[in-house]
Amino acid sequence: MKIFIDNGHGLMTAGKRSPDGQFREPFYNREIARRVVSDLRDRGLDAELLVPEDDDISLAERVRRVNTACFLLGKQNVILVSIHVNAAGNGSKWLNATGWSAYTCKGQTASDKLAECLCQAAIKNFPGHRIRTDMSDGDMDWEEGFYILRKSLCVAVLTENFFMDSRSDLEYLQSRAGKQAIIDTHVEGIIEYLNK
Repeated sequence: MKIFIDNGHGLMTAGKRSPDGQFREPFYNREIARRVVSDLRDRGLDAELLVPEDDDISLAERVRRVNTACFLLGKQNVILVSIHVNAAGNGSKWLNATGWSAYTCKGQTASDKLAECLCQAAIKNFPGHRIRTDMSDGDMDWEEGFYILRKSLCVAVLTENFFMDSRSDLEYLQSRAGKQAIIDTHVEGIIEYLNK
């Protein structure tokens, strides 16, 4: 199974920072994604960064890379997890939204199973922190028309790892324990999905 880990946003993507400007999402996503890939490889899995470059790689190019692997290996042999940090506003002020969430494309798809595994890992790894869920269709993931989820041919999930414009979430995001819990959530969720 080929596992692509997508570090959301390039280093020059506008915005994508905390209100005080100290936290930059693209840098954080890259750190987490690299560590997730490293942990998966240490377990003998075929994991790869979707975007090893620091440049702003377009969503269309990201999807092209995923779908090329789908054509070569079979879409049932590829999964994609795109790592992000959420924001409740436009980055101009501190807000109160908190929590972790997973997204799939709309409708019942094979991606729901991976999202469910990630959500269960999040519940385990983030005690005392909010897990944001949408149970309206019987599972915990949120459904959105995000381009990378809609256009990728394989199982694909996007995670929003807490809020960069929440002081409490940001403190957790930047802590050693918070980073490790986010890494563990992705690694454990992916492994549980593969085991099923």
